[in-house]
Amino acid sequence: MILITGATGTIGSEVLRQLADRGERVRPMARDLSKLSVEGVRGDFADPGSLERALRGVDSVLLVTAFGTDLARHDLALVEAARRAGTRKVVKISAMGTGESTEENDVRSWHHPGEQAVRDSGMAWTLLRPAGFASNALMWAQAVGAGRPIPNMTGDGGQGVVDPRDVAAVAVEALTGEHDGRTYTLTGPEVISVPGQAEVLGEVLGRDVATVPVPLEAAREGMLASGMDPLMVEVFMTGSAFIAGGGAAVLSADVEAVLGRAPRSFADWARDHKDAFA
Repeated sequence: MILITGATGTIGSEVLRQLADRGERVRPMARDLSKLSVEGVRGDFADPGSLERALRGVDSVLLVTAFGTDLARHDLALVEAARRAGTRKVVKISAMGTGESTEENDVRSWHHPGEQAVRDSGMAWTLLRPAGFASNALMWAQAVGAGRPIPNMTGDGGQGVVDPRDVAAVAVEALTGEHDGRTYTLTGPEVISVPGQAEVLGEVLGRDVATVPVPLEAAREGMLASGMDPLMVEVFMTGSAFIAGGGAAVLSADVEAVLGRAPRSFADWARDHKDAFA
């Protein structure tokens, strides 16, 4: 039995679909079962009893924790519960560059406690460190559909943007195959900037898609004014500056090594999701 945490999210739902297509025995976990299209189990990282129940009879678990200030605490709770339950394997979705910073306002530090707990758990483990998801472009869908420019906080800085379907496919292989003790960095086939993504969207949609620069200080003021948690604001600022400075311009061959094919490009993702931008 494979437990899928975060089963209603971008990665968890796709892993669930791919495993089900293979005929694997899966148990999706969610706080709100009404959001699942299949039978699942209620689980809350802040409720140890619910984790104990969710993990009964589970051989392997996909650990996906939502981005937020509770991320590390939720990672540690699940790893401890899985260890107590006798779970054999854990595959954790982490983030590219994890461990390269110890600063609280840098997301590269946020997954480090969870990764260390996984390594020290005594279970078999695989760590997946994806770059920014192609699906993050969906945050621009309303603007693009209305003919407004995409706000750009990262200038010409690029990332090895990865299709979440490829992240899920690697997770499936890690859960069902022999990838124990491995750490994979997952990227797409090219480094692409926000203007580059806008150009691709324009080609797919058959019309111009523009971008507009947004100074980081202006973005900070807007986020704070909206009531966003100040720490989260600083994380976004640090991450945007890191990308703008070229720090995220990294490519890896790990997707192809695991899947035996090239990773999907941002253009591939955009063609498959163009209706969202209409």
